Amino acid sequence: MKALKLLLFTGLFVLISYSTQAQNEKHPWAIGIGTNFIDVSEAGIGRFGTQVKDYFRIDKDLNNVPLPTRLYVARYLKNGFTADLTGSFNKIDEGASGSVAEGNYYSADLGIRYDINKLWGKSGWFDPYAKFSVGTIWVDKDMGAVLSPALGFNTWFNESVGLNFETSYRSNAAFGNSELGRVKKIGGYHFQHSISLVYRFGDNDSDGDGVLDKDDLCPQIAGKQELFGCPDTDGDGVADKDDACPDLAGSLNGCPDSDDDGVIDSEDKCPNLAGDAKDGGCLDSDKDGLSDNKDKCPNTFGPIKNNGCPWPDTDGDGVTDNLDNCINEKGPKTNNGCPVQLTEEAKKTLGTYAKTIQFNSGKAEFKPGVTKTLDIIVGVMKEFDGVRFDVEGHSDSSGDDASNLKLSQERAQAVVDYLTSHGIDNWRLHAVGYGETKPIASNKTATGRALNRRVVLSAIESEE
Repeated sequence: MKALKLLLFTGLFVLISYSTQAQNEKHPWAIGIGTNFIDVSEAGIGRFGTQVKDYFRIDKDLNNVPLPTRLYVARYLKNGFTADLTGSFNKIDEGASGSVAEGNYYSADLGIRYDINKLWGKSGWFDPYAKFSVGTIWVDKDMGAVLSPALGFNTWFNESVGLNFETSYRSNAAFGNSELGRVKKIGGYHFQHSISLVYRFGDNDSDGDGVLDKDDLCPQIAGKQELFGCPDTDGDGVADKDDACPDLAGSLNGCPDSDDDGVIDSEDKCPNLAGDAKDGGCLDSDKDGLSDNKDKCPNTFGPIKNNGCPWPDTDGDGVTDNLDNCINEKGPKTNNGCPVQLTEEAKKTLGTYAKTIQFNSGKAEFKPGVTKTLDIIVGVMKEFDGVRFDVEGHSDSSGDDASNLKLSQERAQAVVDYLTSHGIDNWRLHAVGYGETKPIASNKTATGRALNRRVVLSAIESEE
């Protein structure tokens, strides 16, 4: 029996070679069954030195029953704290020197443990704890309240099974009339040591990754705690189950996006140049629907059918070549860009009204009422949209040749300006002054000179 005291202390050093892990959220519950030893040495009676000397003696004072005599249940709380409820039985027949009376010994305690490993933030092969408990003891018919500080540690053979070692210093106050608590003023003192086989249980961690199955999004595959138990093969912070590219690190749904344009490289037609997702990750500078890498005119809006370039208007008639049936001849949109033929009747009408366009003498100013004539001419020209005209200016022989040539040009231009201001395209009109070089009557009479001061509208049948 005395040798069991030595076994208690040597076991502390033999069994710490097993890997350990504190009771925690993974295995919140534990149950232990084992044996206990009541040491009724001179603790609390003699001087401190005598107490220490007597505590380490193995030839007396140690009481044990060779049966399972200790049972406890423990529940992990949080932040390293665990609560336990412990019951034990023993028989006192050794060293009953006044601190505990002889007889059958029963105890029940409620304790709080603190995992000392929490002080440095890691659990290792050695899992010590400090404990304080309150409870009661009975020795035969006498009962006392117990205050008990304790130290202990666990060592685990695997995830569930291990050993618990604990030693407590127990102080009690007597409630009976027997020898229990003989030291009346300060109560009785003794030690209780225990060794228990422990089984811990609770939530499972099927894949052993440190994340409980109830919290593990990938309970059958070991993963990272920060990813709720799921693996991250490429180490990009995105769990494989959510990673579109699990073997290739990237920031966009787990895939690389070199130009940060929101299109992953494998789908980006321009992976090194930021662009728009709708353009396959390429840039479309002119927003014409064709990305710059395919656009022959990347900075000018143009249809896709023309490779992103504007359709040309070769003949400059305002009808683009794709819609122009006569790309080298000017013509109105109403005639698909082809010239319109002026009828003989229209020619006569224009010729008649052109003769009535008169100017103030020596000036390029219209006489009163001429604009009504010009409005009629505008109507005819619009009816035959696309027909081009020479607007000829003529003068009489009054003045010198240079002045007459200049004046006739100004008068022709005055007609053109009026017509274009009323909706006739400028490209359809060509102003030319002939001066006095093409008279239609004699300049010797006033009547003849009046006839020579004229405007002539001539249809241009074809472009030179």
